[in-house]
Amino acid sequence: MSDRRSPLHSAHVAAGAKMVPFGGWEMPLHYETGTLAEHLACRSGAVAFDVSHLGTVRVTGSGALGSLQRAFTNDLERVGPGRAQYTHLLDPADASVTDDIIVWWTGPEHFEVMPNASNTDRVLAALRTGSSDCGVADVTADRAVIAVQGPAARDRLRPLSPEAAAVGRFRVAAAGVAGAEATVAGTGYTGEDGVEMAVPADQAAGVWQALVSAGIAPAGLGARDTLRLEAGLPLHGHELGPGITSRQAGMGWVVRFDKGDFRGREAAWVERERGPSRVLRGLVAKDRRPPRQGCAVRRNGAEVGVVTSGNFSPVLGRGIALALMAPETNAGDEVAIDVRGRDLAAVVADPPFHRR
Repeated sequence: MSDRRSPLHSAHVAAGAKMVPFGGWEMPLHYETGTLAEHLACRSGAVAFDVSHLGTVRVTGSGALGSLQRAFTNDLERVGPGRAQYTHLLDPADASVTDDIIVWWTGPEHFEVMPNASNTDRVLAALRTGSSDCGVADVTADRAVIAVQGPAARDRLRPLSPEAAAVGRFRVAAAGVAGAEATVAGTGYTGEDGVEMAVPADQAAGVWQALVSAGIAPAGLGARDTLRLEAGLPLHGHELGPGITSRQAGMGWVVRFDKGDFRGREAAWVERERGPSRVLRGLVAKDRRPPRQGCAVRRNGAEVGVVTSGNFSPVLGRGIALALMAPETNAGDEVAIDVRGRDLAAVVADPPFHRR
């Protein structure tokens, strides 16, 4: 089966984007400017990412809140309608992270659940299990999702939509954007300020063009990955996934045991009591060479971890990485990363590598 295409596919092709497969979708890796320029444009100005490959699962009805509380780790009762919340879906067997998710609570009995591209079916199955008093529907095909990110994101968005530009961090609101009725959340994946907006699929191209005309440069998933790495944010399949728990990834705060029962609670509690067998750390190389996923990390000749994500940091001008390490590893430790049989000297650091 061919890769799915975003409602913005034609706009990307017309702009000269390099299209690549990603999570079952054909998405832009970068445009003619290249990943480095797009990364720096986000750090200094404002860019727009097409993130329509993320799923959208709509959960509605009187039992919607209860269904989400039983499925996911975080506690929606700590927020409320008009807010967004980050959460995890766990494997009941070992508490590893099946997916990490943003929930947009758009109305009293209305939620938009946003899984990663390849995990929508898993999230649908988890929400439909034992949930007869709520509606659960995959509405991914009905909308496009555009992320506007960067220190100038709100200033450049404001002339198009003062309402969208005013949506606060982890807040959710309806707003008109370039003639389209959008749902806008103060969320993102770059370490910069900004918003993400869901717009009807048939109006997405007009919104995208209006954003570009307002001085918001298009950026591809290559820059989105280097930006999230500099910000120390986990990527499913790298820092989260089979065999990797919330606590190992340094995200124990997202597991709220006091809210009651939820999928994977028992296994997560066992790990909480005994402590994680490994922990996520940052690594800053002493030169420009980028570490890569799977590279072994050694200290005093003994292997102490493995790289989960690595790349060149455009802001730091050197290689950086996230790695699952032995719990006794501390910031400031000198280590060597085995990159294709050659040692790359690095220092253990606490992410993020870049703070806005």
